[in-house]
Amino acid sequence: AGESLVVFPEGEIYHTNERLTPLREGVAFMAVTAQRDLEKRQKEGAPPRQVWVIPAAIRYAYEQDITPQLESAIARLCDPEARVSAHYLIAEDGTIVRMVAEDKRAWHAGLSWWRGVQGVNACSIGIEIVNPGHEFGYRPFTEAQMEALLPLLAGIVERHQVPPANVVGHSDVAPARKEDPGELFDWGRLARHGLAVARPARNLVDPHWTDGGFLLALERYGYNVRDPDKAVIAFQRRFRPELIDGTIDGECRAVLLQLLLDRERGIGI
Repeated sequence: AGESLVVFPEGEIYHTNERLTPLREGVAFMAVTAQRDLEKRQKEGAPPRQVWVIPAAIRYAYEQDITPQLESAIARLCDPEARVSAHYLIAEDGTIVRMVAEDKRAWHAGLSWWRGVQGVNACSIGIEIVNPGHEFGYRPFTEAQMEALLPLLAGIVERHQVPPANVVGHSDVAPARKEDPGELFDWGRLARHGLAVARPARNLVDPHWTDGGFLLALERYGYNVRDPDKAVIAFQRRFRPELIDGTIDGECRAVLLQLLLDRERGIGI
């Protein structure tokens, strides 16, 4: 069941026995391609821009002990007035529902920015992973979800030639607004399969940047730092999840420096 793929025809509601409460806010996993209008660029003779993958989160509100209704979530994601959608949805039992074709635009990222690209909906593939989220009892994603995600993401990465460094979180592309997929998301598991950048752990050296220097480096890595505190917290959620305090310390500086050095060396890119 973890690797099953259910094709979701446009406009058709897919019924299962799973129960989800109405969707409150989108947790999306996004494979972001930096190709705003590939056909236009090709006509102009411009080379296609590199493909990105951006994990993000969609949160569901759980009502006491009621098991969420998957069909309700799907209906919400298909409602034009809700202005939220995704390419894939992964239920807690590992079932994958394909909502939107990968070459079509979905509304999963919202106001977002990453590595110079603003509005990543225009260049992304969104994967919604069911979780209550921080407001409603945030918890680790299920084993079935992670097992389902691996082959799905691997397929996206292979089809679009996505480097590990282009796999980032919803909170990374929208740090002022989003917290998902959050500190309990198993980035290490993705990294071990070559699907994301691993957290640097060796040869770490504190460059002793000022806080302003750290923010400049963080922006260079790809983050929007207009809200400095939220940007630091987003970075910690991704690369130092055991301590998320918004404080720029020696460990944060050392990890970020190593990430930048690895990128310069072509590691993960």
